[in-house]
Amino acid sequence: MGIKYFQADDIKKEAEDIVKTMGWGHIDFNHLGFLRSHGSIAPRTIARCHALGKAMQMAMGRPKGFYLVEVISEKFDKLSKEEQTKTIIHELMHIPKTFGGGFIHHDKVHERNVRIVFDEYRNIKRKNVLTMLNTPVNIKQEEVISFTKEEHVPEIFKPNLIFKETMPESALKSRSKAEKRFRWF
Repeated sequence: MGIKYFQADDIKKEAEDIVKTMGWGHIDFNHLGFLRSHGSIAPRTIARCHALGKAMQMAMGRPKGFYLVEVISEKFDKLSKEEQTKTIIHELMHIPKTFGGGFIHHDKVHERNVRIVFDEYRNIKRKNVLTMLNTPVNIKQEEVISFTKEEHVPEIFKPNLIFKETMPESALKSRSKAEKRFRWF
């Protein structure tokens, strides 16, 4: 049957969030692709990071390296959200700071180091949420937009439930009652 490849914008979006959160400024998304593959028979591979070697770059006249993160749909899509994030972190960790086409191997990119980076990523994300929730907001009460009746929202959360953009009604229907009610997800 053969392997089929598809653009993976969802993986790119997750990777962009990880790179931004972790401050990995060396990763250039103009020189990084994301694909989802179907039909791979690799027995233990969930995802792969491919690098365009220096000789190929020179032959193509590319001034910078090019990397590709491929997730194998049959395995990756079955993982929990947390394991998917760890997998993306793992693949991004293979990209060296020089971004020149080289590759960081599994003597450095392994489960323990991925776990350390993932824990740091998760802690930064939690800290950002807590900062958002604890930031005083000076607004008039009538400017508070609530997904549920206002009397259901505890007083202490009301000033912190403001977003500059509101979600479309279709997106609200798919969210849980807690998410609709407190809007910090």
